[in-house]
Amino acid sequence: MANSETQTLSAGDRVLYWAQQAVILVGASLFVALCARVFLPLRFTPVPLTLQNFAVLLVGLALGGWRGFAALLLYLAEGVAGMPVFSPTGPGGLAQLLGPTGGFLLAYPVAAGLAGWIVERGKISFARAALAGFGAEIVLFAGGICWLAILTHSFAQAAKFGLYFFIFAEVIKVMMAAAISTGWRRAYGVQP
Repeated sequence: MANSETQTLSAGDRVLYWAQQAVILVGASLFVALCARVFLPLRFTPVPLTLQNFAVLLVGLALGGWRGFAALLLYLAEGVAGMPVFSPTGPGGLAQLLGPTGGFLLAYPVAAGLAGWIVERGKISFARAALAGFGAEIVLFAGGICWLAILTHSFAQAAKFGLYFFIFAEVIKVMMAAAISTGWRRAYGVQP
């Protein structure tokens, strides 16, 4: 609902609308936190294989640009505040953002926002959602690889730790998020 549309609502309806938005954002951030709990530590890299990226994509694709961005910003705030929302393979809290997965985590709001923004700009289709998902993945991995390169002082080592072993899984996550979000948007009549 656009800002001009909320201005035409009564005060009570505006409060209800914003309360609904808050519930959606909290629910989305908790969904990402639950997906962070599904992980596979890999011996050859400090970056675990998790369902977090899938959740980030799905939140952005399903909720749209501004709500996807806000939900993932809330997720980071919850983690920095010490809530156990990040993958349990790391130290948690602010230290998690400074560790090997910090670049990925910090890119989450932008990735979700970008995916949502792209999918909102046209007709609902699997192809548009998949394109939006791949665009978001580029943002995610750019953030993650750049941060790993800073930590390791080597772009080649950063790509080894954070890219090569994840490509196949990420393609599957993009396809799943695109399919689920497209089906959800069509079933519930969510228009861009």
